[in-house]
This record gives sequence, structure tokens and C-alpha cells, in this order.
Amino acid sequence: MAAARLSAATWGISAVAVGALLVGCSASVDVGKSEPKLSADKLATTVAERLAATTGQPKPNVTCPEALTGKVGNTTRCTLKANDGSTLGVTVKVSSVDGDKINFDIKADDTASPAAN
Repeated sequence: MAAARLSAATWGISAVAVGALLVGCSASVDVGKSEPKLSADKLATTVAERLAATTGQPKPNVTCPEALTGKVGNTTRCTLKANDGSTLGVTVKVSSVDGDKINFDIKADDTASPAAN
């Protein structure tokens, strides 16, 4: 019986997903504006840093399509892309806002999408 092998990138995504789900991530960012809003680039960087810190893996490639407005319950979806082209969805949800500081939770999807052919 042949044993299934995971590529390093797939293993990395699996480790990120499992780590994020088991440990749970949250982050806080002070945006310093009258209407708290976190740019898509800053959000992607913060999500990648939190996932790396939570899983002990290198910082993944994360992109977020839109800014995150600091209103409790607001959500956005980001995408983690592995070196092999597979992707993993990541949900970011605002848990609280304290003045200019946006606190949010990060949850990776349970399974990755394979790379496009």
C-alpha cells in the first residue's frame, strides 16, 4: 500500500490550519484614526504574523481583498497561498473596538483548495 506524501507547502498549510483552529488567533491593531479602519495590506501582514506566531511556522503569504472596518461583527476573508499554489481561506472577524484599536479573531478554513492546473 503506497503511503500518501504531503509536499512541504501542503504540510505548511495543514500546520497553519490546524494550529489556527486548535489555538485560535486574535490580534489587536491601533489604527490611529477617528473611524477605525485597517488597510487590506496591514491586515494581511498582521494575519500572516499571528498565524506564524501561533503555529511556529514561517510567515505565510496572505492577501486580503479589502480593508477591515472597526465595527464589532464585521468580517472579511483573506487567502493564504502556499508555494505549490494551493490556497486556504482565512476569516477575520472584529471582536471588539477600543477607541482606535481594532481587536479581531482569525480562523483558517478546515481544508485547503488545490492549486489550479
